[in-house]
Amino acid sequence: MEPFEDLSVLIGDIYDAAIDRSLWVGVLGKCAQFTAGSAAALFSKDAARKSGNVVYDYGIDPKFRRLYFDKIASFDPLTVGHYFAKIGEPMSVADIMPYDEFLETRAYLEWGRPQGIVDTLNVALDKTATSAAFFAIFRHERQGRVDDEARRRMRLIAPHVRRSVLIGNVIDLRATEAGMLSDTLDSIRGGILFVDAQGKIVYANARGHALLADGLLLRAEGQKIAFADPEAERALYEVFLAAGKGEAAVGTKGVAVALAQAAEGEQYVAHVLPLTSGARLRAGATYAAVAALFVHKATLNVPSPPEVLARTYKLTPTELRVLLGIVQVGGVPETAIALGIAETTVKTHLRRIFDKTSSSRQADLVKLVAIFSGPFDGE
Repeated sequence: MEPFEDLSVLIGDIYDAAIDRSLWVGVLGKCAQFTAGSAAALFSKDAARKSGNVVYDYGIDPKFRRLYFDKIASFDPLTVGHYFAKIGEPMSVADIMPYDEFLETRAYLEWGRPQGIVDTLNVALDKTATSAAFFAIFRHERQGRVDDEARRRMRLIAPHVRRSVLIGNVIDLRATEAGMLSDTLDSIRGGILFVDAQGKIVYANARGHALLADGLLLRAEGQKIAFADPEAERALYEVFLAAGKGEAAVGTKGVAVALAQAAEGEQYVAHVLPLTSGARLRAGATYAAVAALFVHKATLNVPSPPEVLARTYKLTPTELRVLLGIVQVGGVPETAIALGIAETTVKTHLRRIFDKTSSSRQADLVKLVAIFSGPFDGE
């Protein structure tokens, strides 16, 4: 499959998916082509429940999609790397664990190899205390392992995918006629304002007007929008100006800009959606706008329990894998089979874990993990 070369068209398609979620499968197919992959997915993982869900995918057999979350996810060694993933930074298998070791894991033998998948390039889009959302490209043996060019291309599109997903979580404008747009936006609980390249407000929904009137986060100065946080104002005005030059110019700017806290102490965040091409162009032209500003309450972005546990005791990713394996799977033999490594290797890492956590029995480790994850279970 030849790479999809027209980056500007692809970016426009990615943003169209923010307002029409039915487009995501096709967009993921183009993303896979652009990065020389065979498949792609938007999915989530839940650290507390040790499960997850595929939101949209392209090129993955439904049988293997079900297999992963029904069985493989609980012992996938790459999940540990996902706990530590920096938002927006691509991670391949080799960034998480030795590749040769990966080839011996059940995750590869039972899921990757039967499909011919030899590598994956993941980007964390959003994280909470118990879960995280990811964008992933899968590489078939025909394409080979992730290389520098794949990483470069992933960095070109990942910020746009992240912005589109975050905005899509706030609003779905599917099948909305431009003439009825204001009625649709007034039903959205978050604030939405359309602006031109100079920050002039050309439209605001009901919640947007309420935020402007309140003045704690943003306000109208003349016809322009102003923000209580000067740093946020500079960042967002840069995005408005860039949006007027085309969507590719927006890049990583304005994906999730933190605003000043409201009086009640709640944190708000702003996202910017360009309106200069594709299905969004009609709405932008109707209001003479280049961008839509979305303002809503932020979800607290805190480390997951496994990440906190590893940082507290200075565990390496491999040590964390073994620790979670012991707790979730059972003893040394079972953990060795699940992780695809020798029992002697498990024992070596287990001794180091005992030393770092001042423990002496596997039961102590079970209690330790429960202390860190307990408050999040069942929520």
